[in-house]
Amino acid sequence: MATQTTKDRPVLRERDAMLCRACGREERASEGYPCEGCETFVCLVCTIRGVTRCRDCVAKAKGA
Repeated sequence: MATQTTKDRPVLRERDAMLCRACGREERASEGYPCEGCETFVCLVCTIRGVTRCRDCVAKAKGA
C-alpha cells in the first residue's frame, strides 16, 4: 500500500473564511455568530467582547 505525501496532494483552493461585519477581521465561518439585527457574520472575538450587532445595524440604531 502506497502512502501519499503532502506534496502529492492537490492544493486546496476553497476557503472557509468570512469578514466580520463589526470589526472587519477575517475569521473562519464556523467561529462566529449572526448579527442580532440582520444575520450577517460577527466573529467570535467581537462576540466575546459583547458586540452583537454589525457596524451597519449600530449606525442605523444611532441614526434612528
